[in-house]
Amino acid sequence: MDVKLVARTLDVFELFAAEQRPLPLVEMARLLDVPASSCLALTRTLVSRGYLYEVRKRGGYYPTRRLQLLAQAIDAVDPVVEMMHPRLVELRDTSGETVVLGKIHGTAVVYLDVVESEKAVRYASEPGAQRPLHANSIGKAIFGELAPEAQALLGAKLVFERYTDATATCLETLVEQAAEAKARGWCANLGESAPELSAVAVALDFGGDLYGLSIGGPTERIRQHLDAHVRTLLETKAEILAAWRESGAN
Repeated sequence: MDVKLVARTLDVFELFAAEQRPLPLVEMARLLDVPASSCLALTRTLVSRGYLYEVRKRGGYYPTRRLQLLAQAIDAVDPVVEMMHPRLVELRDTSGETVVLGKIHGTAVVYLDVVESEKAVRYASEPGAQRPLHANSIGKAIFGELAPEAQALLGAKLVFERYTDATATCLETLVEQAAEAKARGWCANLGESAPELSAVAVALDFGGDLYGLSIGGPTERIRQHLDAHVRTLLETKAEILAAWRESGAN
């Protein structure tokens, strides 16, 4: 006999494998033939656990790569992750550090793809992981691209937990850091979430849909090679956006 909640959760992922596209909440409920309230509760839980993310505001939901059993079906139709994955591998090989693709969801950064460094001591993470926006290089890089009104609305929801002495602990500081990052074209997180971990990131604007790309690793190594990582990220960003424009994406 099926356990109803487990069966319904599996139905959600099988639905994405069959439809192979982002699905709005209302359409998910209709296709699953379940009450909208039940679908909403399940979706919120899967988002909070890092298994689903909202592609864009009102653009529907789609699975992250966290559920490995459906990775083949999911990856084949996630256009941004599919396009970016080879770039992440190249960046990993060039920098020698872990490379992450992510975006803001709610008040956190969700990791959509991760290519880990091959070094013994490295930054380790996985797709579906979530990080606090105010202490994350991707989060701050994307935050800097938002309009002031959007920054104020999002900032009012943030909990500015202090992780280290370098952590931004108020909205004013975050806005200042994000503005500086936007002006120079990249954002650094030097020991803000943990003293031993640092990263540098750039924001990618795909027609108003914002993603972040970062290089992360042990603080000492990131500091030592910061200039090289910045150059590599900026060059990669320019190449990615040029290829995206040439593809006719909108």
